[in-house]
Amino acid sequence: MPSAPPLARHRRRARTVLFTLLTTALVGTLVLRPDAGRAEAAPAAFVHPGVTVSQGQLDFARAKVDAGAQPWKGAFDRMRASKYADLNRTPKPRAVVECGSYSNPDNGCTDEREDAIAAYTHALAWYLTRDERHARKSIELMDAWSAVIRDHTNSNAPLQTGWAGSSWAKSAEIVKHTYTGGWGNSGRFATMLRNVYLPEIINGSHSNGNWELTMTEAAVGISVLLEDRASYDKAMATFRARTAAYVYLESDGALPRTVPSQNLDTRDKIVKYWQNQSTFVTGLTQETCRDFTHTGYGISSISHIAETSRIQGQDLYGTDVGERLRHALGFQAKYEQGTAVPGWLCGGSLHLGLGPVTEVGYNALHHRLGFAMTHTQALTERTRPSGTNNLFVAWETLTHGDNPV
Repeated sequence: MPSAPPLARHRRRARTVLFTLLTTALVGTLVLRPDAGRAEAAPAAFVHPGVTVSQGQLDFARAKVDAGAQPWKGAFDRMRASKYADLNRTPKPRAVVECGSYSNPDNGCTDEREDAIAAYTHALAWYLTRDERHARKSIELMDAWSAVIRDHTNSNAPLQTGWAGSSWAKSAEIVKHTYTGGWGNSGRFATMLRNVYLPEIINGSHSNGNWELTMTEAAVGISVLLEDRASYDKAMATFRARTAAYVYLESDGALPRTVPSQNLDTRDKIVKYWQNQSTFVTGLTQETCRDFTHTGYGISSISHIAETSRIQGQDLYGTDVGERLRHALGFQAKYEQGTAVPGWLCGGSLHLGLGPVTEVGYNALHHRLGFAMTHTQALTERTRPSGTNNLFVAWETLTHGDNPV
C-alpha cells in the first residue's frame, strides 16, 4: 500500500497533537496514561516483601511507633491489644473448610480467616518490635494449616479462599523475607497455596463484583509469594476488567462497563445486576445499592491490588484504576458520613457500614498524587486508627496511614 501524501501525514500529526493538548488541558480530570487499558505484566524480578505492604512502608511505620507518633502508635496499640496478637493463640486447622452462603454452615470458616489474620498480625508485630516470639507464632499458625488443609467446599468456597488467602500471602511475605530465624516448612506452605488456594480463585467469579475482586487480590498476592508470573498476569488481567465493571465513570457512557463473559447484553440485565439502580453517576459501584459493607470489600481489594502492583513496579494509581478508586472512595464516603440520600439513588435509602477500607487508597491518591479527597479524608481521619473487618482487612492506619514510602 502506498504511503499517504505528505500533506495528509501532516494533517494527521496535527490532529494528534491538538487532541493531546486538549486532553491535558482538562481541569480536574486525571489524564490516563496511554497504556491505561492494558493488562499489566509481571515484573522481571518480584519485590519482597511485596504484597500490599513493602519493607520501606514497614520501616516507616516502625520508626513512627518507636517515636510514639500518632496515629501510628495508637494503631499499633490497638493491634497489640486485639485477640489476633495473643501469643497463646491455638490454631484450629481443618482438612476441609465448608462455608455456605453467609458462612452458614461455618465449618472452619471463621477459624481459618481469623488464624490467617492472626498470622499477619504476628508478622507485623514481629517486624515492628523484633520480638521473635511473634515471628514464631506466625509460623506456627501457617504451619498448622499447611499440614492439614486439603479443600474448601460449599457455595462460599471461592470467597472464603480469597479472604483467607489474602491474609496468608501477606503474612508469609513478611516472615519469609525478613525473619532470619528459620522457617523449615515454608515450602510446604507455598505448596498449600499453589494446590489448595490458587486453583479455587485464579479463574475468577461471575457473582457480585466483590467476590471476584477479593479472589483476585488473593491470587495476585499468592502469585507474588510463589513468583508465579503466569498466574500474576492472569490475575491482573482479571483485575483490570473487573475494576472497570465495578465502578462507574461518566466516561463509560450511558451504561456501566461489563465483564463480557457475564452476558449482560441489555439495559434491563445491567440494571438488575446493579441492584436495580437505573441512574448511573461517577463513583457509584455495582454493589452500592446492595449495602456499603460489600461495597467496602470491593473497594478494599481494588486498593490492595493497586498497592501490590505499585510495589512490584507498575503504578496503576495514575490510570483508569486509580480514577475509579478515587471516585468510589469519595462517593461512598460522602454518604457514609450522613449526606442526605437523593430519591434517585437506591430508592432514597442506603445500608451504610463501609468498614476500615479507606487508608490504602486515600494514602496513595491523596498523599502521593495530591488529590483533594475531602470526603474520604474526613472519614479516614474520623475512624482512625482503623482495625480489622475480621475477614481480610487489618491494621491499615498502622501500615499505610500518611505513609509516603
